[in-house]
Amino acid sequence: MSECIFCKIASKEMKSSIVYEDDEIVAFKDIEPKAPVHLLIIPKKHISGLTELGKADELLIGRIVGLSKTLAEQFSFSQCGFRLVANSGPDAGQAVEHIHFHLLGGRKFGWPPG
Repeated sequence: MSECIFCKIASKEMKSSIVYEDDEIVAFKDIEPKAPVHLLIIPKKHISGLTELGKADELLIGRIVGLSKTLAEQFSFSQCGFRLVANSGPDAGQAVEHIHFHLLGGRKFGWPPG
């Protein structure tokens, strides 16, 4: 999608602080972090949100969840804990219509979130 900011980051049309990339996934630093480490993990394939996932996307989403563990280890907060969040739709706070997962770590989190 030509207007999608995350598609532009994935295709390198827009600069970002990328911390991981492979053929299907990109992870980069959030520009408005809510924790000492706040990464966004996205598929390169444009999928608007969780409600648009198809059966064929299950392996990809599983890889993203697995990558969150690897990144938590890389950024040294896997042992103390981290949060992986996917907002779906505007009422949930999804600001960019490209499925993405927030990986947050490096501090203690409360529940319920604000």
